[in-house]
Amino acid sequence: MDPYRILLIIWGVAAVAFFIGEMLTEGFVLAWFGIGAGVAAVLALLSLPLWLQIVVFMVISGTLFALSRLFFKKITKKAPSGVGSERLIGRKGVVIERIDPLAASGRVRVYKEEWRAESIDEKPIEVGAEVEVLRIDGVHLVVKPKEE
Repeated sequence: MDPYRILLIIWGVAAVAFFIGEMLTEGFVLAWFGIGAGVAAVLALLSLPLWLQIVVFMVISGTLFALSRLFFKKITKKAPSGVGSERLIGRKGVVIERIDPLAASGRVRVYKEEWRAESIDEKPIEVGAEVEVLRIDGVHLVVKPKEE
C-alpha cells in the first residue's frame, strides 16, 4: 500500500475523531484540530511530504484555535459576571411595580429582565425608585433602596 494512502487514512481518522470529540465535549476546541487534520489529509492525497503535512496541521489548528479564543474572549467580556440568576446580586434595578409587603406585590427590572421583588426591610418602595439586589429567594429578588 502506498505510504501517502496510509497517511490519508490516518489524517482522515484523526479529523473524524476530533469532530466526534467536539460533539461530546463542552467548549469549542477540537473542531479546529479536525479542520487541520482534514487539510493535512488533502496534502497526503496530493502526495506531499509528511513534514509539510505536520507543519500545516499545526499552523492551521493553532491559528484557528488562537483566533477563536480571541473572538470568544471579546464576546464573553460583555456578559455580566456570575452564573445564572446569581449574576444579579449586587446589581442595580428599577422598580416597575410598587413593592408593597402587605399586598405581597412588586416588580423590578434588572438589565432587561423583570423579576418579582420584595423589600429587605418590609417597607414599600415606589415605582421608579432605584434598588440594589441583595439576594434571590426562589423566583423573586430581595432588594433595598439604592443609597445615594
